[in-house]
Amino acid sequence: MLYQALVKIHLKPGHSDPEGEMTARALKELLYPVKSVRVNKNYIILLESKSKSMAEARVEDMCKRLLANPTKDEYAIQVEKAR
Repeated sequence: MLYQALVKIHLKPGHSDPEGEMTARALKELLYPVKSVRVNKNYIILLESKSKSMAEARVEDMCKRLLANPTKDEYAIQVEKAR
């Protein structure tokens, strides 16, 4: 069966976000009343799996092995049947 996983990766609290800080400065220069900006990564992954739980486990493994840096990143996973 085909599943679609959405993986959202963001920095853990306390880690600097230079890209977000630069974007916030640029928006302020354009006179937007921005307090802060945080940059996140989203991955949409289509994968074959026998069950939703197996798909979730595979995506979790992908995050641990490649997609997220456990020192500085946190992530959330959503898996559903692909349409």
